[in-house]
Amino acid sequence: MIEARTTLPTWPTNAWYVACTPGEIVGKPLGRQICGERMVFYRKGNGDAVALENFCPHRGAPLSLGFVRDDLLVCGYHGLAMGCKGQSESMPGQKVKGFPPIRSFPVIERYGFIWVWPGDAELASREKLHHLEWGESDEWAYGGGLYHIKCDYRLMIDNLMDLTHETYVHSSSIGQKEIDEAPVTTRVVGDEIHTSRMMNGVKAPPFWQMALRGAGLPAEATVDRWQICRFSLPSHVMIEVGVALEGHGGCGADKAKKASSIVVDFITPETETSHWYFWGMARQFAIHDDALTRQIREGQGKIFSEDLDMLEQQQDNLIRYPERRLLKLNIDAGGVRSRMMIERAIAAERGEVLE
Repeated sequence: MIEARTTLPTWPTNAWYVACTPGEIVGKPLGRQICGERMVFYRKGNGDAVALENFCPHRGAPLSLGFVRDDLLVCGYHGLAMGCKGQSESMPGQKVKGFPPIRSFPVIERYGFIWVWPGDAELASREKLHHLEWGESDEWAYGGGLYHIKCDYRLMIDNLMDLTHETYVHSSSIGQKEIDEAPVTTRVVGDEIHTSRMMNGVKAPPFWQMALRGAGLPAEATVDRWQICRFSLPSHVMIEVGVALEGHGGCGADKAKKASSIVVDFITPETETSHWYFWGMARQFAIHDDALTRQIREGQGKIFSEDLDMLEQQQDNLIRYPERRLLKLNIDAGGVRSRMMIERAIAAERGEVLE
């Protein structure tokens, strides 16, 4: 038996979340739970994406088990056809237009993703969607994927805002001892939390050696490496990362002297202990090299699968030992401040103010 959630949500709802990629709704509806809401996504004949409550008002069947016909979503149980605004339109041999509508959700398709607004529809606007230059510029190449992870979405934010774990969790790909040794700076920049780490005069780890070769640079060269993690509401983390030939200005080096990119992390809550993780990398070097894009995506996929295992086991421990109080160190400042920003956004939706 599935029980209704009685606790207050741990995520803001009046915000745009990545719901899926366009390829996930090709030819058939997609059912997905987002921020505790069971939704169904599909396309109309003109290509517009639609999001409805995944609940047939006739007998409660998931509409995602149905099919699309003439812009209507037809329930796969008894054939009730639903319109894109959640209204009942028709059913064989029945009069159903008097049925109360189910909920519909605002949707935007942009930057290669389909975004959904799970909160108050009247507050949704395109202007509230973050601008992502890499998502619409021909000067960038992008490749990514999706993981379903069984842990609180905030644990992933903690993970991404403190990259110290790379030395241990990702020792064979992007980790190196200099990450531990480099000081971390955390600050608030406008409506973002930034955590930065600079490592000068180091050898690139295996993943970045591959990136250097892809950029036409010597893989064994001594480099200056950087990591700049940027959190923004509701749950997005963009990480500027890269390596440049030593002494050429680090992250400010000329493009010809560096291999740099943005690690893209869209973290969409599903339940209190699970989320959808849309990951990828946007880069400005060798942008027409499709083989390199595939190679980077495969490397990233392996790296993030290591995070998945660690985070799911961490969540299991936290459930088993709810009385344990976790310790906070200076390296945790980025995650702590990000959580504070989330808590303030949730409070604001309730009409409360946090100090």
